[in-house]
Amino acid sequence: MAKFVFGMNLSLDGYVDHQAFAPDPALFRHWTEQVRGLTGSLYGRRLYEIMRYWDVDDPGWTEAERDFATAWRNQPKWVVSRSLTSVGPNATLVGQDVEAAVRGLKARLAGEIDVGGPDLARSLS
Repeated sequence: MAKFVFGMNLSLDGYVDHQAFAPDPALFRHWTEQVRGLTGSLYGRRLYEIMRYWDVDDPGWTEAERDFATAWRNQPKWVVSRSLTSVGPNATLVGQDVEAAVRGLKARLAGEIDVGGPDLARSLS
């Protein structure tokens, strides 16, 4: 049985802005290792669209960024959205019945599934 986990870089008052800063090398390695250890990730639409950045190679990336991109691409992803009609590679769109999808993932998979996005995490609690 899978366990859903939530962890993000955010301020104490819950403010999230992934474009305002970049993690230092130690934090970046932490997130890469976490992604490698996950069974998959359940994303809300907004964070998933930001994370699609990692789907396309950038020649300016550092080795650490390439490592993260590889780990992220290899990870199964489930994307909760009422507005998207398609998702990228290694991703599955979750439409209207989010509760059934989450229960199904929990029942059939083992390990940890990351919940990506504060609004999605709040809606699941």
